[in-house]
Amino acid sequence: MKKTAFITGATSGIGKATAELFAQNNIRLILCGRRQERLDKLQEILNDQTEVTTLNFDVSKRQEVEKAIQSLPKNFQNIDILINNAGNAHGLATIQEGSIDDWDAMLDINVKGLLYVSKAIIPKMIENNSGFIVNIGSTAGKEVYKNGNVYCASKFAVNALNKSMRLDLNEYNIRVAGIHPGLVETEFSDVRFKGDTERAKTVYKGFKALQAEDIADIINFVVTRPYHVNIEDLVVYPTAQASATMVHKEF
Repeated sequence: MKKTAFITGATSGIGKATAELFAQNNIRLILCGRRQERLDKLQEILNDQTEVTTLNFDVSKRQEVEKAIQSLPKNFQNIDILINNAGNAHGLATIQEGSIDDWDAMLDINVKGLLYVSKAIIPKMIENNSGFIVNIGSTAGKEVYKNGNVYCASKFAVNALNKSMRLDLNEYNIRVAGIHPGLVETEFSDVRFKGDTERAKTVYKGFKALQAEDIADIINFVVTRPYHVNIEDLVVYPTAQASATMVHKEF
């Protein structure tokens, strides 16, 4: 039977690459994001391969999340796969110099956004006694690094929530997995450095970073295992990266 996947942060990076790969595998798609024009363009491209609908909302706004999910067409309401991918990093500063607005943005999206979306979708999975939740974390949720403070805290929370979900939902036959990428060459650094594209480019210079398609391929592998198999926690680095802060660069 055809599966339905709900992907947050689908307009770019890992979310977009995952949507494209799922479409190739004939998975029905619910694509979510804040940029409607990008959602429309992606829907137009993928409609030839599978059924696609879009939801335009901000995961950090609880009422927007609930309203959007309640508005889903009937044939998209039975969600088999939830990819909690939406996330962000704002700034790279010490705790004493950090911006409270940046802190709020990271905690609201990375932690509360994941919770709001999951809370809205899990009841139907419980009713169906099946489902798969994939939480996209970060190596920053495994290892704290200098000036990472609140971003790392938000991703440590994702790691903890991933494990907690697996415990709480075990009796309902729901699989839960966390995937924690290292350096992935996406718009991530553009956002962290607030549009300073030159600074963002330096993050990925001198080595081959992970690509969004690499993580999408792993997500697809995880969700397509036989149902009795749950790959529960994966850390993924590019070969050049040995830890959150150790990257071998060749200039």
